[in-house]
Amino acid sequence: MKILQGLGVAEGVGIGRAVCIVTRLHEVYRLPIDAAEVEAEVERLREAVRRTVEEIQRTRSGASRELGEDLAAIFDAHVLMLADRAFVERIVERIRSERVNAEWVVHRTAEELAERFAALPDARQRERADDLRDVERYLLRALQGISHHDVSDVEGNLVIVADDLTPSEAVRLGRGRVVGFAIESGSRTSHTTIIARSLNLPLVSGLEGVTGAVTDNDTVIVDGGAGKLVLHPTVEIVESYERHRLALQARETALLETRDLEAVTMDGVAIELQANIDLPEEIDEALRFGAHGVGLYRSEFLYIEKSPELPTEQDHLDIYKRIVEAAAPYPAIIRTYDLGGRKLAREVMRTEEENPVLGLRGIRLTMARPEVFRTQLRGLYRAALYGDLWIMLPLVSSIEEVQRFRAFAAQVMGELEQEGIPFRADAKLGVMIEVPSAALISDLLAREVDFFSIGTNDLIQYSLAVDRNNEHVSDLYQPLHPALLRMVRFVHESARAVRIEVSVCGEMASDPRYAPLLLGLGMRRLSMSPRTVPAIKTLVRQSRMSDLERVALRCLEFGTAAEVEALLRAELPVSGWTR
Repeated sequence: MKILQGLGVAEGVGIGRAVCIVTRLHEVYRLPIDAAEVEAEVERLREAVRRTVEEIQRTRSGASRELGEDLAAIFDAHVLMLADRAFVERIVERIRSERVNAEWVVHRTAEELAERFAALPDARQRERADDLRDVERYLLRALQGISHHDVSDVEGNLVIVADDLTPSEAVRLGRGRVVGFAIESGSRTSHTTIIARSLNLPLVSGLEGVTGAVTDNDTVIVDGGAGKLVLHPTVEIVESYERHRLALQARETALLETRDLEAVTMDGVAIELQANIDLPEEIDEALRFGAHGVGLYRSEFLYIEKSPELPTEQDHLDIYKRIVEAAAPYPAIIRTYDLGGRKLAREVMRTEEENPVLGLRGIRLTMARPEVFRTQLRGLYRAALYGDLWIMLPLVSSIEEVQRFRAFAAQVMGELEQEGIPFRADAKLGVMIEVPSAALISDLLAREVDFFSIGTNDLIQYSLAVDRNNEHVSDLYQPLHPALLRMVRFVHESARAVRIEVSVCGEMASDPRYAPLLLGLGMRRLSMSPRTVPAIKTLVRQSRMSDLERVALRCLEFGTAAEVEALLRAELPVSGWTR
């Protein structure tokens, strides 16, 4: 038996026979052609484009029926790219000017354009190049006469092991007897991952060299939760994972039954559980799992999706309107773009920084680029007409930043009014509490805004001077550090004093080990990944607030994270701590 460790991006367990698929195309060579052959080569390209568009549209149609219109829309980017005369004519012009074969020009053109995205520092930004590479593969297959992989005649449960999968391949292969995917590439937010989740199939990515380690018909196990691919498992391991798979199914069925139940503690305290989302498509998942609205939509996704172009005012309006209407009657909190730090978009920043995490990011970046921020604000205030939209500012560290924003927002709304464009002026304004300075002046900030949302991820990092992704100091990243607990408590008391809403939208809110402590510290709103809502709701319904508050007060007396953890393990048996 051998275990390969990758990245679990779609949860679940799949046990079956491996079907190895190498999607890499034949080598593409540069072949000169005679002048008399150029127009025939151009026509060969145009015919490949026509066949490819028809193929993608068929895939889209099937995806629409099986997965819904939102996810089927993933394929629209491919069709639009092929329908873009500028893109296709660029290839045609190179065939004519360079007098070379269509395969070479398609490959070089797509590669050059994709490099612009692949050079971006953030993984999700780099994934924007995937659409180009997908289109390149579609066209090259059509030009090279390569047929699609077909597993319909293979018997038994199947696990697809591949170097890479396009979204259309995931849709086509993810039917029937396919029970999981194991691939070399991919990430948590790639379109292929989204498709796998929608098909309720486990997917492990980041398995470098997996196609060389697995042979067709090998029995393998995909563990999408742990990010593992088990090769040649023993009978005992297969039986153990089968029990685990059935337990996961039973657990999800039971958790989904909580959808219409209220998140109320045993002693009658109501808790609001909301969803953090990156993609508009996730709003449907949030509602399916019983979230009461959106506690955090990270709007930088829209910029990353459109990069290197900037989203238009209509782009902003369409996305926010869709989210706000779907979240109704609950609020949808839209965070203004936070493209700084490791999420830096060079097209927005146009500069380099030695220490971007402490540089021009969050509210600092938006106010430094008013011409970009104005477009987003116009979309936000217009979308607020369609529901309960709250606007949240990231990385606020001072009252002056809030005041500058309000002045700028007033200017933007004045422009909308002069232009006769309908908008809503009274959308709630809040700030992320993710910088120690903001936490320590939260009693003053509370007089300036309508709500707080505590971003525990950055607040821990900045408070403890620890990068959790740095293996040398990751053990010092302590969510239970007494300093953090005291800040959370102070922020809650500051908000309560002036009767404004306060929530937690960092990862602590979705962790069964920490959520009970946050509730005990006074939090009544938690925002989390959609799929964790049922588990946290169940935990809430099994708890007594009086117990949580008693334990939280004792935790505030401790001097170390270890002491806090020991008390939580002993006093909160329904939490996520393992004994």
